[in-house]
Amino acid sequence: MKTPFILKVIFIILLIVAVALFILPELALSQAPPPPPSKPAQAPIDGGLGILAAAGGAYAIKKLRDRKTEWRNPV
Repeated sequence: MKTPFILKVIFIILLIVAVALFILPELALSQAPPPPPSKPAQAPIDGGLGILAAAGGAYAIKKLRDRKTEWRNPV
């Protein structure tokens, strides 16, 4: 009658060992999350954008004046 009790104990011990073998490697191999990425460097848009805006405005004024003279003096 002692044989079934010993088998139960061995089964419980093997079950605990099997569960430990599945859980412990996950805990041991887990890593901390990587740090968040840093902010990208911002490019200044003050000088070049101002020059482009001034050139665009000058071109628009030239086109308007050309249209106005063309309207007054048709070819």
